[in-house]
Amino acid sequence: MSPSIIWPLAFVFGAVLGSFLNVVIVRLPVMLMQRWRAEARAALELEAEPQPRYNLATPRSHCPACGNFIAWHDNVPLVGWLKRRGRCAACGTPISVQYPLVELVSALLAVAVIALHGAGWQSLWLIGACLTLLALAVIDWRTQLLPDALTLPLLWAGLLYQWLFEPLMLESAVLGAIAGYVSLWTVYWLFKLTTGKEGMGYGDFKLMAALGAWLGWQNLPLLLLLSAGVGAIVGIVLVALRRHARDQPMPFGPYIALAGWVALLVGKPLMASYQALLLGGW
Repeated sequence: MSPSIIWPLAFVFGAVLGSFLNVVIVRLPVMLMQRWRAEARAALELEAEPQPRYNLATPRSHCPACGNFIAWHDNVPLVGWLKRRGRCAACGTPISVQYPLVELVSALLAVAVIALHGAGWQSLWLIGACLTLLALAVIDWRTQLLPDALTLPLLWAGLLYQWLFEPLMLESAVLGAIAGYVSLWTVYWLFKLTTGKEGMGYGDFKLMAALGAWLGWQNLPLLLLLSAGVGAIVGIVLVALRRHARDQPMPFGPYIALAGWVALLVGKPLMASYQALLLGGW
């Protein structure tokens, strides 16, 4: 199939998946909070609170301001938001730009994977990994949560990917998962012992472990360098622009996810250049 056909199909496929990602991004944290609240009340032997049915399928997509259900033609990825100029058709309340942005980034990631790795089963797995990273990045940015419901399946999917498609990399992937977790766990405890504060959450350890499974232990230095470097630059810029208080916690997951995208898409040539630079320096 020619690129003139496969790339538009990949774009549409990614945008549709991005529409579902928006549902996960918005609803999964609420579902977790409801579950944790119910577990806490049960532990305190309090009467359970009645909760309306709420999951990834129920209720239907609706305006958070007026509650009106969104028509199917207004729910078409990218097109629906643009058609309504980012406002609810019923009440005119602005709809967050997050929705079309997530759909657009999902579409572009799908096209990038197909362009760089070709159309095949491996690319489908890579698209799944990239979109899971996108969901985790946005959830962490909004709520400072990295749900186990996404990080742990991503880790096991990475190991399964290696077993199915690159069995010679399986040992490296297992070591990468272990080393990825231990690396950030070590940084966490060094920072806590030094400052008495928690510099990151356990979800960050699991996300780095998942990327170690997908990429192998050899790519961990590149992942740590990219994520820490981009995180530091963004943090400095936000503080300088007074968009973020100096002592306000900042999620690290989005920067790990960004490093993961780079490594998944162009990791091999980038790692070869990185190794050549190190060898040249020596």
